[in-house]
Amino acid sequence: MTAVITFSGIGKSFTRHNSGRRENVLHDFDLEIEAGELVAFVGPSGVGKTTLLHIAAGLERPDHGLIDTGRGGPPRRLGMVFQQPRLLDWRTVRANVDLVSKAAGRDTARTNRLLTQVGLQDYADAYPGALSGGQRQRVAIARAFAIEPEILLLDEPFSALDELTARRLRILMQDMWLEAPPTGLLVTHNMLEAAFLADRIVVLGGKPARTIATIEVDLPRPRDPEDPRLFDVHRRVMSLLSQ
Repeated sequence: MTAVITFSGIGKSFTRHNSGRRENVLHDFDLEIEAGELVAFVGPSGVGKTTLLHIAAGLERPDHGLIDTGRGGPPRRLGMVFQQPRLLDWRTVRANVDLVSKAAGRDTARTNRLLTQVGLQDYADAYPGALSGGQRQRVAIARAFAIEPEILLLDEPFSALDELTARRLRILMQDMWLEAPPTGLLVTHNMLEAAFLADRIVVLGGKPARTIATIEVDLPRPRDPEDPRLFDVHRRVMSLLSQ
């Protein structure tokens, strides 16, 4: 298969505001993510997971190295789901989804179907302030899929939710992913979430960050969140991070 996201020799450092010291977060980081594959980054806070995702999104530039998401050829449609939904509070649920569809040149006729998929068909004309946290994140998921993304980046998308709501949205994410699988990158602190959603888990550690291990999650989809094999993967990841 052809790699859709390629990190080549990525280096990135930041200046710490409290000390003024320059800290090297990433050095010569390499990774290829193939078409239709979802890769999860896990590791301790501050290791560089979100920095890598932001570099893939074009929100940050590496100090050295190259990130290739196909921008040298026809531009790929890139969707993103953040920890917070980042909706426009003065627009209705439908208008929030329509806005990104129009910007990406996609058909807004899909909006009703997407809202039905995420269980918000009765809230299309509501404003985000009237929704619960889980409902707002459902809108964010619908918005990300509205552009029919070729690349989907997930930045701890369920970490601000209670576990029951997060579980429901992981299952929803899996269902929507299976319909037309984009190529994806997930940043999470939840090892079971990584095992449930990802094809590969890249375990990061150290400063600058390095790949401690790569774990293949070779389980058929759709997956059951209670599958004991997911807990086996969880234990492997936790063991690696505890060393």
